[in-house]
Amino acid sequence: MEQLRIAQVAPYLHPHVGGVESHVETLSAELARRGHEVTVVTSRLPGTATTERRDGYTINRVKQRVNLFTTPVTPSVGHALDVARPDVVHAHSPPPLTSHFASRWTRRTGTPFVLTYHCDLEIPILGGQSIVELYRRTLGKRTVLAADALIATTRTYAQTSRALWRRDDVHVIPNAVDASRFTPEGPSSFVRERHLIPPRSHVALFVGRLAHHKGVEEFIRAARWTGDDVTHLIVGDGPRREALEALAREVAPGRIVFAGRVEPGELPAYYRCATVGVLPSTSRLEAFGIAALECMASGRPVIVSDMPGVTEVIEPDVTGLLAEPLDPEDLGKQIARVTSDEELAASMGKAARARVLERFTLARVADQVERVYGGRYRGAR
Repeated sequence: MEQLRIAQVAPYLHPHVGGVESHVETLSAELARRGHEVTVVTSRLPGTATTERRDGYTINRVKQRVNLFTTPVTPSVGHALDVARPDVVHAHSPPPLTSHFASRWTRRTGTPFVLTYHCDLEIPILGGQSIVELYRRTLGKRTVLAADALIATTRTYAQTSRALWRRDDVHVIPNAVDASRFTPEGPSSFVRERHLIPPRSHVALFVGRLAHHKGVEEFIRAARWTGDDVTHLIVGDGPRREALEALAREVAPGRIVFAGRVEPGELPAYYRCATVGVLPSTSRLEAFGIAALECMASGRPVIVSDMPGVTEVIEPDVTGLLAEPLDPEDLGKQIARVTSDEELAASMGKAARARVLERFTLARVADQVERVYGGRYRGAR
């Protein structure tokens, strides 16, 4: 397609870690590789530069006026878009307000506006649901209706999200994974050596932020049903780590390992070290699960919670298994089913890699996104 000036607008970017951040970074790099002029507009974090070049695209970080419930309030997004002068603006939500400021700018300028709605909102405090509902009925509704094109990452999530019911034209485009970075082949032995994991121990791997909706508590409690020959390896960090470590000492001393944050270049080795990946999500904040894709691309099966969105990433009983949400016993039994059967783990891992190459590669996803841009650009308001 013709080369465009594209502004990706995201609430956060590296060094903030998360699925939306990973998706925006990989997509931006691929679009830049295809010759588009890509600028990512995001909030500025302590210690980061205002402007940066990375992987062929530009990052412009704007000041946060305030941060509410981990949501950056960044009205300066409009000024950054004035500087970038994009042909199309592609915003990502949640957190929600950054996409609102982007949509407000596109309404003023008539620039085509694409919105990827990654998941529903949730504020885990007393009265949090009322705040979410108020936003959904006001600024959230306006942002969704303002989009020239609306993207959801799975069909089931698009069908079940109340925020999207006002639109019957939602494009379903999954997140992508770099299948040349996450591969079955490559070094991994240093992971066991670093974390003192016994050579014969199977590894059940969790990768993600230690946040309330990730189900890390269930992953830890599941160790009661996985057996002494299974090590639960947790990659990631967050404010709940101290409490989770205390729980781990109570549940299965010595069998639950906290790796903390690892360098991006080392992350593929952690997946290769695993027998099975686990995504034990407990809420709709987990609508896709890029960690599941990374694990599958690495040739490993994945166990995910039986919830809208994440269930579409795997093919149950072929590339992985489903577990009941908030049920550590069922999760533990599913982990044990894979770790106790090497032939099953190998066949599922092979099928998982094949599914990624068929559906979730960067090239395939970028093709679909470009088609959305092309339609919206030529049909600008």
